[in-house]
This record gives sequence, structure tokens and C-alpha cells, in this order.
Amino acid sequence: MKLYDELVWRGLIENITDEKLIERLNQGGMTFYIGTDPTGDSLHIGHYSTFSMAFRLKQAGHHPILLVGGATGLIGDPKPSAERPMITKETLNYNYKKLRKQVEDIFGFEVVNNYDWSKDINFIDYLRDYGKFFNLNYMLNKETVKSRLDIGITYTEFSYMIMQALDFLHLYETKNCELQIGGSDQWGNITSGIELIRKKIGKEAYGLTMPLITKADGTKFGKSEGNAIWLDKEKTSSYEMYQFFLNAEDSKVIEYLKKLTFLNKEEIEALEKSNNEEPHLRKAHKALAREVITFLHGKEEYENAVRISELLFSGNIQSLTSKELMIGFKDVPHFDIDQEQNLVDFLVDHKIASSKREAREFINAGSITINGKKVTDMDHLVTIDEAIDKQCTVIRRGKKKYYLGIWKK
Repeated sequence: MKLYDELVWRGLIENITDEKLIERLNQGGMTFYIGTDPTGDSLHIGHYSTFSMAFRLKQAGHHPILLVGGATGLIGDPKPSAERPMITKETLNYNYKKLRKQVEDIFGFEVVNNYDWSKDINFIDYLRDYGKFFNLNYMLNKETVKSRLDIGITYTEFSYMIMQALDFLHLYETKNCELQIGGSDQWGNITSGIELIRKKIGKEAYGLTMPLITKADGTKFGKSEGNAIWLDKEKTSSYEMYQFFLNAEDSKVIEYLKKLTFLNKEEIEALEKSNNEEPHLRKAHKALAREVITFLHGKEEYENAVRISELLFSGNIQSLTSKELMIGFKDVPHFDIDQEQNLVDFLVDHKIASSKREAREFINAGSITINGKKVTDMDHLVTIDEAIDKQCTVIRRGKKKYYLGIWKK
């Protein structure tokens, strides 16, 4: 299977600007770029789909450049519904440094910053050298602009596509960059760059967009949607990422395998068969988690995520460290413990039971476990000595209701 055919099979092609690009992609040897604005200090899974696409092209003999928008990030790509909040130059510069290191470490891409060639362009030169090539009607017909006309769009946001087009022209002239790739929401910005290159220097360039990766209900995996899975393991642990993929919707898991992993067609088709015939085994989900986490964080991180998951599932709390417990129980109710206490009072004071009578009923029924051990003694004293690493006490009420107490020494 040729490269372009594989990309189509994986569902990674939304649009291309010219059919000639197909053969160029199959041949290899193109310099291309992908851009992102440093509005956060880490990439997330929404980015990973497009960045792994760039990595595929690199493996096929193309040369990738990552453009981190130190200039465009100060402006903000228009959102369909509202203006993006402005961020400070200091924050933007901090984010740029973090993203640069992340991308170099994970993907090994060359990284450039459009602030370097944008900062010295004065307003008159901007209008004469670039603005005159953009017809107002052409700009108004771009989807990102059209979607904002009813509620209003500022001149600053309106100018974003010119700035991005300028980037494409600069990279074409300085690095022979002939192709820009991005998510489907970047089509208007990409084609604007191609038009600027054609009108200003009479050269031909290309664009390719990919479908945005979404959940079954159509929502994106992005930080603005409030469900970001970050590539930085300090922001989203390998365990959290493992749970995320393990619980992916069955209807989407094969799509994710195609778009987010480097497993071949035969391997993915075998997992698709298993997903259809024996979904309870979750082989496809486990393979997805294994491939993505190993690529991003390494084999050891993946194996540790599996170990934590298995120990928590089995209730073997004692085998985990306090750090692992805080990762695994990140989303359960937390509370501070500042004194040793009788179990009945402990359950009431930390709202695990609504009253002493209810607390006694829970204990009598064998519904309370502390650090994985069932406690039926009414006079049991909750102490720091029984805490994991003398830091964490895990209370389970019933089969599934967990609480995490953190000792304040």
C-alpha cells in the first residue's frame, strides 16, 4: 500500500488542495510544516492525531517543521463562537519553551517560532507587502470568518489568516517548505498561504487537512472543551491516559487505532475482529493504550500504568505507594487527616457516614475497608501508623465508593 492510500485507509485525509500532491507524498522528500499556537504549556490528544500524522510523513522520507506561533499566539485564531482571551507575552514565551522541548523530545521535529520573522515587520510594510494580496470578499468567505459575522469579529482576529499565510510564504522562501498540514478547521488559513505564495512569488504550494479527532457525540478532545488528555505526564499521568483509552467508546476505538497508532493494517483488522466478536476482552482498547502511552512516555510508564490499574481493580491497596494512590484516586473525594480518631467518629467527621448510627451500621455490615482490609471493630482507631507510607489512608464504603485521606504531619 502506498503512503497516500494508507493515509486514506486510516481516515487521515480530509482535503488536499491539488491532486498532484498524491504522487509527491508517495515519492517522499517534501519539506512541510504543521503549526500550533502556544496557548498552553503542553500538547493534548487533540494535537496528537495531527502530530502523529506528521511523524508518519517523516518516516516516509519527508522533512517536518513544527511552527510554534509566538506571534500568532498573541493574536488568536478566530473561534467559531467567541473571541479568544489574550495571553501575556511572558506566558506565551514560557509555553513556547515547554512545547518546543516536548515536541523535540517526543517527535524529533525541527521547531521554529514565527515571532522571529514577524516582530520587525512594521504596519505599513505589513499592509503593502502582504495585505494588498488579500481580497476582502475572499477573506469574508472563509468558514472561520463567516461563522463569526453575525456575532462580530475584531480586526485583530480577522488579520490572523494573513499572519499565517505570511508564515507559509516565509518558510517556502527560507526552507523550501512546499506543504502545510493541519486539522480540518485550518483549511481557510492554509489555502490563504498557498494563494499568497502564488500571487507574491509565482510558486506552487500545497495543503492537506485531517479530520479532527472526536468522541462519539462529536465533541473534540481539546482543552477548551474541558476534557483534555495532556501529553505531558505531569499533567495527565500514564495511569489516567491508560484509563481514558481503556474506557474509549467501542464505536470509536478502531478509528483511534488507525489515527493514533503505528500498528499496521493486518494488526488493526485483527483487533477490529476481536472488538466485534469478543468486546468484553477489550483487546483493541488495551492495544490502543499500550501503543500511545509507550510512544509518548515509554514502555516502563505503560507497564506501571497497567500495574496500578490491576492492583486497584483487585483491591490490593497495600502494594501501591502513596504517590501511586494519589494518581489512581485523583478523582475520588479527598480530605485531610490531622488527628488519630475512633473509626465511628472518623466516618462521620469526613462525611463517609451521615451519622454515628449509620457509621455503626456500615461497620457491622462489613462495608468498611481501610487500605484494602475489612474493619468490623467499632473501637478501631484510625492512625497514621496504618497509613500507606504514613501519608495516605484509603477508605472504601461498600463495593465502589472510595475516599482518600491525606495525613497532615
